[in-house]
Amino acid sequence: MQFYFAPMEGVTSAIYRRTHRAYFPGVEKYFMPFITPTATGRLTPRQLRDIAPAANEGVPAVPQLLTRTAADFIWAANALFDMGYAEVNLNLGCPSGTVTAKGKGAGFLADPDGLDRFFDAVFAACQGRISVKTRLGLRDPAEFDRLIAVYNRYPIAELTIHPRVRQDFYKGPVRAADFAAALPRLCMPVCYNGDVTRQAEAHAIRKRWPGVEAIMIGRGLIADPSLITRLAGGPRADKQTLEAFHNTLYAHYCDAFGDRRIAVQRMKEIWFYHIGLFAASEKHGKAIKKSRTADEYERAAAAVYRDLDLLENLAPIWFRPV
Repeated sequence: MQFYFAPMEGVTSAIYRRTHRAYFPGVEKYFMPFITPTATGRLTPRQLRDIAPAANEGVPAVPQLLTRTAADFIWAANALFDMGYAEVNLNLGCPSGTVTAKGKGAGFLADPDGLDRFFDAVFAACQGRISVKTRLGLRDPAEFDRLIAVYNRYPIAELTIHPRVRQDFYKGPVRAADFAAALPRLCMPVCYNGDVTRQAEAHAIRKRWPGVEAIMIGRGLIADPSLITRLAGGPRADKQTLEAFHNTLYAHYCDAFGDRRIAVQRMKEIWFYHIGLFAASEKHGKAIKKSRTADEYERAAAAVYRDLDLLENLAPIWFRPV
């Protein structure tokens, strides 16, 4: 069983990926937050800062593209292959309204004929491994029957399935029965993604669906950065290791942004999830949320590692920073 780090916009940047890799081994692939190629035929300086091979040195990173235009995917994917990346991922899972309104991400799932034409052009023109991240459909999991027929026609390197439809967003239980029904009908390796926050949940997936070759974890891994290390047979991180990871990541953000205030805002996005790893954390979480200066933030973050005990499993409700 392999374990992957899911892409999370605004969180799993190149800085985060490199720092996490240095502290917590076991992740087989780090999927990058998607980039949207356009008809310009070139990547922007901002995109290049995150996907440049030098920015991901030592990290098994996989770029992800978000588009419904085959020509744009082809030039961008081939540019990434030329940089040395062995795999490029197509995002068919993003449920954001601003994305799906343009027929991209999960919105593309409503047009299986168009998706078929897209793949026909892409696989004829691209020179490396292409994987896909998908949902079960736009509104109804019955839509996945037609999508399976499309996916099986092409040499997709790996299909990551988030077992919800777009209308579910990230709410409610995953549609496990629909995932189970689809699994034996797929011709390519399958990765599972969705609501894995604890070791027991990953072990249950492995036992229930032995045909699943990989598990992709996002929010649970931001909350508990040693989760995959443990799933791969390594130790659980103690508070000293977690604090060292936090401090290193924060220092890297301060250096990169040249402004501690910006670094604090980036760290607050991580505490949205990470605070759930600590017992009786409401007071400390509010102190982080309300911090207005870097000094206030640094004191509040240090207090978490100093004062609070680690939970065996994540708390069910995570604090939400502004």
